[in-house]
Order: sequence, then C-alpha cells, then structure tokens
Amino acid sequence: MSKEVRSGDIFQLIEKWAPKHFAYDWDNVGLQVGSYNKHVNKVMITLDVTEKIVDEAIQAKVDVIIAHHPLLFKPLKQMNVHTPQGRILRKLLQHDITVYAAHTNLDIASGGVNDMLARTLGIESTEVLVETHVENLFKISVFVPTSHADAVQNALGKAGAGFIGNYSHCTFQTEGQGTFMPQEGTDPFIGAKNELARVDEIKIETIIPEDKLSTVIKEMVKAHPYEEAAYDIYPLANKGKRHGLGRIGSLNQTITLRAFCEEIKERLDINHLRVTGDLDQQVQKIAVLGGSGEKYFSKAYQKGADVYITGDMTFHSAQDAWNLGISVVDPGHHIEKVMKQGVKEYLDEHFGEVDVLVSEIDTDPFQFM
Repeated sequence: MSKEVRSGDIFQLIEKWAPKHFAYDWDNVGLQVGSYNKHVNKVMITLDVTEKIVDEAIQAKVDVIIAHHPLLFKPLKQMNVHTPQGRILRKLLQHDITVYAAHTNLDIASGGVNDMLARTLGIESTEVLVETHVENLFKISVFVPTSHADAVQNALGKAGAGFIGNYSHCTFQTEGQGTFMPQEGTDPFIGAKNELARVDEIKIETIIPEDKLSTVIKEMVKAHPYEEAAYDIYPLANKGKRHGLGRIGSLNQTITLRAFCEEIKERLDINHLRVTGDLDQQVQKIAVLGGSGEKYFSKAYQKGADVYITGDMTFHSAQDAWNLGISVVDPGHHIEKVMKQGVKEYLDEHFGEVDVLVSEIDTDPFQFM
C-alpha cells in the first residue's frame, strides 16, 4: 500500500531544493491558493498560471499546480470574479486545486532554472554570475561514549553535517575522558546517582551549513545514548556555498555567434531570437540568466563573457552592451519553460506514488509575424 502524500510534503521537498529565503524580497513564493494538507494524487508543472492552464488542470483532475511565476504578486484588495484573475481564483477554489510557486528561489538554487538552462545550452564548468547568498557555516563538537561513536557520526552525516565539496561524513575525532555526576531525578545511561562517573568518550567535530543546523542537532540528540547530550556549536568565519542568479561557463569549443544562435534556437525549441554583435565572431565563454536580466549584462562583461543570454532586453540596454563589446542574445522570457521538465524529474525521483504531469499549454503571449 503506497503512502499518502500531502501537498505540504511536496512543498517541503521543493523548499529543501530551493529554500524560500533564497527568493528576492519583492517576490511572492510558496503557497498561492489552497492548502498544505490536501491529499495529492496528481501534480501539474507549469511556467505560468493562466485560465487555460487552470482549465487544463481541471480536465486532468490535478490536485496541485507547481508554477514558476507566482499567480499572486501583490496582496488582493478584492476578488472580482469578472476579471481574468478573479475567474482563475474562482475556478481553483471551486475545483479544490492548490497552487504553489517557486520563482526567484528556484532561479538561484543549485540545479535550478539557471543550471537547467546552462546544461541545456551545453555551458560547462559553471559558476554563479550574480551572487546573492553565501552559506553560513557552523562547527559542532559532540562528546559521545566510544560504544556509540559510529551511530552518532552516521546520524550527523545523514542529517547533512560533514559535507566538504564532494565529500560527505567528514569529521575529526579525538579520544578523551568525560566526567559527570547524575543528580536526583535523572536516569543515567552510565553511572549511578550522586557518584562521579568517568567514561571513555570520543569528541566528534564536524561542519554544518546554517540551514541544516536544527535538523543535525535533532538527529544527533536522537542517536546519542545520554539523557543529556553534551555538545558545543561554534559559528565559523569561513563560508560555504555561494548562491545567486545566472551562470557563467564555457562551451567545449569555440563557435561563431551565428552558429551558436542556431544551436540556442534548436536546444530551447524556439523559432526566433534577438541578437547583438558580429555574427561571425568566435565565442566560447557564455553567461545565461533566465527571465528578465538586462541589468546584469555588465556583470557578464566583467567576468569575461563573450555572450550574455537573457530575456526582456530593452533597446538602450542592448545598445549599451553592444557598445561595451559583449554580444547579447535575447531568446525571450519564456525560455524558463525548461523548469517544467526539471521539476517533474525532481518530484518523480522522490514521489513515485504521485502522477506528475507537465502542462502542454504554451503561455508565451508573443507571436512574430
């Protein structure tokens, strides 16, 4: 019998990947309409939540819609069901469909929208283009009897402590002797009340990212045999992973800008784009930022990019980039649709009992004549 999945379980998993605190303060990510407690059999992934998308979800008997662009950006002052937004909200409520949005937090997250775009375009050895968050690190030192050292170490590693680069379960351990005297009202694992106990112990030290600190402590205490686990937490001056918007990296070989534009069209399944610069120039170092990224072209130039790929470039910004000497490719805001398949694969991996669909509705408002 498969386990019951609630909407909150799905949201929690998405936030493990793309924490809400990654989002810009002007953004509105998370639950948009509905409930954290809805039983979920079917989920649909979409870039936008339009009325046609909602009709598609109703037809498919979808329980939860996961969108990239939030349905609600600003607080509602009224819900007029004769407006486009009002009609959408009424249909969602009438059919008990929950909507959740992961926007700039999913843009910034490792493996998120910008990494999906870079991977799709063949951009390798990427790094963050515009840094927004630097992970704070802590060190935990826990004192544990030798008999339970392995159990505590494994609990720390499984909870997310001890990750350095591509290595997990990294610790430093020293042997020593712990002392304690159980008082009245205690139930000691070792020793007797009112008698000084001396125990051979191991001090386990490891590193923890801030967002996993509470989980690591909880799991360590659960695995520790003592009634009162002894441990220390230290904030560290050295920093962890850097997160941010956009990615910059290189193609595996040089290519003309003209040929690269044709590859972009093919790989992103679009039939048009806008481009500045000499189409015959050789390019290799590429920056990409999904959505509206015109204000970051100078950052791409400073980091040595030959080409900057982003949507919604305006005339003067494109001209400024042109004069600076960096080529700009604008394939449109809608290229963020790559998130649909990426989010589906992520949910499929963790919730095999839930049917995850990708919306087939094209939400790009532009046509080219």
